[in-house]
Formats: sequence, structure tokens, C-alpha cells
Amino acid sequence: MNFGSVSINEIITVTFTLFAVIDMVGNIPVLASLRTKMGGEIRSLQATIASGGLMILFLFIGRQFLNILGLDVQSFAVAGSIVIFIIGLEMVLGLEFFKPDSNPKSGSMVPIAFPLIAGSGTLTTIMSLKANYFDVNIFIGILINCIVIFVVLKSLKWIERMLGPNGMTVVRKFFGV
Repeated sequence: MNFGSVSINEIITVTFTLFAVIDMVGNIPVLASLRTKMGGEIRSLQATIASGGLMILFLFIGRQFLNILGLDVQSFAVAGSIVIFIIGLEMVLGLEFFKPDSNPKSGSMVPIAFPLIAGSGTLTTIMSLKANYFDVNIFIGILINCIVIFVVLKSLKWIERMLGPNGMTVVRKFFGV
């Protein structure tokens, strides 16, 4: 990484692009229901480190990793979109595709860290950002988003209390669509 290439404008652009793709605000209802299914606990630090690690990994070796698996970026994006579609169906229709798992260790990794936070959209976006921005600026943007991810995960119970059951239902249906 070339630290001489640090640009505040690039960092802001990358940070907001990733913030929109990760969509932590839209994920609040999904995270709340997953927290309930996992026995009331999401390991915030573990999920943040895992998702941040995946994003940083894809920043540096994403294309090579997909090549090893025999995948192109488009196939990876379609597969991830199917998972996100299923999560959306669960939110809108009230169906249960992801079965309850009382082990917060596994739930913090799948489906929270991957594919919910660091899913195919996020990872594909990171690889696309490499075409226009320096790696150091993308790296800093990822770190800033990891802070947001941690804060949202850590304050999830508080957010649920503030919205209440009706507010959560409205947000769940709205962002499920």
C-alpha cells in the first residue's frame, strides 16, 4: 500500500459507497430476527472482524480467489443475490428459511458476517472500486465501515427497544422489499 496516495475525497467516496452497499440500517430487522434465533446474542466483535477481514481479503486477492474457485465476478454476484433474495422473502412473507441456531459463534459468522454484511454485493463492489481508487483509500473506507458495523451490532438491542415491535415490523417489511 502506498500511503502517499491517501486522499480524503477518495476515502469519503469509498466509505459512502460501501455504506450504501452494506446497508446496515436496512439490515437491522434481519439482524434483530437472527439475534432472536441465536438465543439473544450476536458476537459483535467477532462478526465485525470476520466481515472486515473478508472485505480486506477481497481487496487484495479477491479476483485471484474467485479464479481458484473457477468463478467469475458475475456468477459470484448472482449467487449472493439469491441469498439476499431469500432473506428478503423471509422478511416480507414471515417465512423461516434460516432455522434457529442457539450457537452465537456460528451465527455471527454465517449468515451475519457473510453474506449479510460482507456479501457478494459488498465484495464485488470492493473489487470494482480498485479500478478507480487507490488500495489505501479503499482500506481506510473498509475500516470506517467496520466501525459502523460494530456500533450497529453492539447497539442492536437498544435500537429494537427504540423502534418497538410495530416499528420493527414496519422497518422489516419496508427493507425486505
